[in-house]
Parts: sequence; structure tokens; C-alpha cells
Amino acid sequence: MSVREASTPVEENLSYPASIPAVLVERLRDYPNDVYCERRGASGMFEQITVRDYARDVFTMARGLIGHGLKPGDRVGLMGNTSYDWVVCDLAIMCAGGVVVPIYQTSSTKQVEWIAENSDLTTLIVESEEYANVTAPVVEKLSLDLHVIDRGDVKRLQGAGKETPQDEVDTRIHALQPDDIATIVYTSGTTGNPKGALLSHANFMHHAVNGVENPALGGTVLAGQDSRILMFLPLSHVFGRFIEFVCLYSRCVVGYTPSMKTVVDDLGDFKPTWLLAVPRVFETVFNKARNAGKLQKMIFDWASRVAHAYSVAQDRGGPGLGLKVQHAVADAVVFSKLRKALGGDVAYAICGGAPLGQWLGHFYRGLGIHILEGYGATETAAPTSVNLPGHLKVGTVGTAFPGASLRVVESGEIQIKGPHVFHGYLDNPEATEEAFDDGWYKTGDLGKLDDEGYLTVTGRVKELLVTAGGENVQPAVLEDSLRRHTLISEVVVVGDRERFVGAMITLDGEMLPGWLKTHGLPAMSVEEAGRHPKVREALDVAVKYANENVNRAQSIRKYVVLPRDLEQTKDELSASLKVRRPVVMKNFAREYAALYDK
Repeated sequence: MSVREASTPVEENLSYPASIPAVLVERLRDYPNDVYCERRGASGMFEQITVRDYARDVFTMARGLIGHGLKPGDRVGLMGNTSYDWVVCDLAIMCAGGVVVPIYQTSSTKQVEWIAENSDLTTLIVESEEYANVTAPVVEKLSLDLHVIDRGDVKRLQGAGKETPQDEVDTRIHALQPDDIATIVYTSGTTGNPKGALLSHANFMHHAVNGVENPALGGTVLAGQDSRILMFLPLSHVFGRFIEFVCLYSRCVVGYTPSMKTVVDDLGDFKPTWLLAVPRVFETVFNKARNAGKLQKMIFDWASRVAHAYSVAQDRGGPGLGLKVQHAVADAVVFSKLRKALGGDVAYAICGGAPLGQWLGHFYRGLGIHILEGYGATETAAPTSVNLPGHLKVGTVGTAFPGASLRVVESGEIQIKGPHVFHGYLDNPEATEEAFDDGWYKTGDLGKLDDEGYLTVTGRVKELLVTAGGENVQPAVLEDSLRRHTLISEVVVVGDRERFVGAMITLDGEMLPGWLKTHGLPAMSVEEAGRHPKVREALDVAVKYANENVNRAQSIRKYVVLPRDLEQTKDELSASLKVRRPVVMKNFAREYAALYDK
């Protein structure tokens, strides 16, 4: 296999802000009365916050941090749910010259301690008493300056900020340079301690500017104050964080919701025009709609086939009259209700973090929502490739983002170059050197580039299995297909140096009750369901469908259903909820042995 390379040039004559805080300064100067965001207020309704209000909150907190002793370059930890307070803290730390270190809400005390020590934190801001309790031993051990948002500490900081002149904040903002480190974002750490990726202001803003100024994105998805996004993904992830800065630059209105539990009501009340989500969100919406009842399931299955066929036909000259009629009926009966459940105005969704799969991509396009799959990593601060409106190829993660270059080398690994690529890992020169090949960042992902420059991600280099018969197997191809099934939560495909490929499957405890009811079965535990013949029949079909993606030697011959779901507290999932294979294999050694009759 020869090296294949693709890149997309930047728009001409663009100017780039010197820093992320500089964007806020410019926005305040030019559009002070813009709506920056909306959040639920005391009335329970979404209330508007202007750019002037947001800047006031950010600057007064920055002054408070300075008055509290924060020096330029100091690292500040930030741990909490997605909220307006989170983004105020984020920008305030930067405006004070500090470096933001986001910490996953799911992190354990041990994980927080590693990040705090490795990044040399001086200050820690957490949202609630829950996070204060998790971090308490670390705060005491390292003598950190702790602020708890729910205790009113941020308000007190903002009050204390009145003693510090705004000129000091202005001076610190003006001193920031594009290559200064804005944030240290820790990788998920599926194999050992996470590494701190050093990301600069330019890493984010170069891509943000090029995305907004791109005619395909800027004219549709990121169309100023007419664009609205409901933000519910964790801002500790680089994916959501990049979109935060994109919206600041593009004038898009952001709605903040802290919990997936309220997201259905929030979608209806906020009415976004586009969404940002991982595939699991779209899978859940699909599965819940499908399991509304036996009759509804039959209607939904028919409508979903129509949506899929309608989307596929768009790539093959357009749908015929018969399909158009079916689509109109399906739209009235099913599609319009689904769109309403997502707020009613959503036309586009940006999706990343894992493959969505062709079937769901076609389904959503068929019902009127174009899912723009993209690809990136913590180390790239932003997407490296993305499907664009009007240039969508379902099943791929799109073409190179403006300003980015990507290549697939002979081994099949995807490598990336561009102004969005990180500055290395904190205090880890060996890992930094290992991460690059002649200036190209080695992602560790495997992929393919087609003749039009569209990228497809096929798996991970380190997860490649080699069976006893010498067959190379990429688990991701099988796992991603299986995870789309209503009943399935997690899948770990195994078979390295074994006679055949197997799978360890966990059931989705949230979706199980609805599935049982739809299929006329009594309530039962996850462990009981894993042994039930009807459940096993459904899993057999899911495995058969997944196996259609590979040849016979690579197919799953046997599977076991684990008695419980994977748990982060048992180290089976990373802070970003990625599967830690070695830990799963160890914790479920008996089930693994049963697969191979050991």
C-alpha cells in the first residue's frame, strides 16, 4: 500500500486573533448586544445572556483570580458539568494569563491526583460538593487553592475582583501570544496514566476561523445569530471545547444544559438549528423511537427503511416517484415527530468521537437531518477532517479541514499535520518524540483515503488482533456495528492468538426494560436477560449483521454476555468512558476462558 495524502487550503486573506480572550474583546467591541448564550433561569425558562453580560462576568472573575494571587502561566484545574459557569471560568482563567486544565467529571480521586501533580496545579475550581469530596484529598496533599461554584465561591471571586483594576486584565490579555499554551487536555489513558497535551491559542483559533469563514460551514451551520446549538457534551473533552470557541467567534447562540436527563425538554424549549453529539446519542434516539411499542415498532421499521432508501437514492440520481410518495407518508407519520423531539429546527449535526455507521447516517439524512461526521483527537485540538454541507459522503469522516493535511501511510496509520496539531506532551519528551514522524502526528488510528480525499477510519493500530491462524482482525469494525443494537451497551472483541474471534458483550440496563416490554417479556435483571433465549436470539442476529462487515475468518464465532456493564470505578472504563481492554480481560477472565473452553 502506497502513502496517500490529502489537504485542503485555507481561505485567503484571513486574519487570526492573537488568543482566545482576544476574540471575546473583539466581540464585545463589535457586537456587545449579541446574545452570547441562553441558560435556564429561576423561572425555569431559557434566559438570554448578552456578550456584554458574559464579558462582565469573565473579566470580574479574572480580576478576582489575579487578586487571589494567580500569576501568568499558572495552571488551574476546572471540574464540572457543562454550564454557563464552566465557560465563564474557562475564559476568566485565560484572561488572567492562566492555563486551563479541564478534568473529566467522571475522574476518580487517583486520576485527579495524577493530573494535579503532573500539571503542577496551583488552583482548582469545581462545580459541586460532590466534586469537592472527590478532590478533597488532593487539595489537602498539594495545598491547592480550592473554589466550589455551588458554595458561591465564584461570586465571591467576582466580588473580590473589584479590588483589581481592569487594566491588569487588559495587560495580561494583550501579552498573550498565539503559540502560548491555552490549555492542557489529558488523554483518556486507556493504557496507563493519561498524558497532558499542550494546546495553544493558535491551535484552536486557526481552525475556528477557517471553519467559520468556509462558505459551506459558515453559510449554513455557523450562520451567526441565526445559528443555535444546545451544548450538552462535556466541556472537559476537546470536541466540545473547540465548538465553544467556534461559537464565540461565529456569533452562534449556545444553550447550556448540564445533564442528559433533561436534554429532551431542553431541545424542545431551546430549539437548536444544529447539534453536536457523539454517535451514542443518535443511536439512543433511534432505539428509543423504535421501542415505543409493538405496533409503533412495525411502523418505525418501515419508515426507517424508507429513510435509508431515500438517502441512498440521493447519491444515485434521486428518488423515484414511488419512493417519494412513501417518504411523504413516513414524514407525516414518523419523521416529523422525530424532528420535533430534537427541537423541530435541526438541519445539521456534527458528530465525532466514534464511527456513526452508514446505516444511521443514511437514516438521519432521510428524515431531514444531515449528520456531518468528522474526525480528530485531543492532540489535534479540533477536527482534522469533516463532511461539509453539500459535500457529504455518508460512512466517511469527510475531507481534510481547511488548513489541515492528512495522510495514510503504508501501515494504514492515519497521520496529521497542520496548525491545529499540539505542541507535545507535558514533561514527556519521549512520548512527544514517539508521537511524530517527520513532523506528522501519528494518530494510532487506521484508515483509508478514497480518490476524492474522503477519509474512513477503520480501527486502532494497538488493538489489532492476530488469530492463531494468522488472520488480522480490527475489533472496531465489529464492535461499532454491535454497539448500535438497542440491547447492547459495550462490546470487547477478542481473539488474539486464539483459534477464532470472540466477543464479550454487556447489556444496556437503561434500554433493556423497554425492549422486554415491546417483546412481551417480563421484567428481569441484566444478568437474567443475558441468559434468556429471546435476548440471545436478538444478540445472534446482531452478531450475524456485524459479521457481514468482515470475511469469515475475521467473524465472531462465539460470544458471552457479561453479568454486568463495564464500570469506571473498577477501572474498566477511562475518564472519557473508553474501554480499557487489559482491565476488562483481567476482571472477566472466567468469562473469557469460557469463550475458548479453557
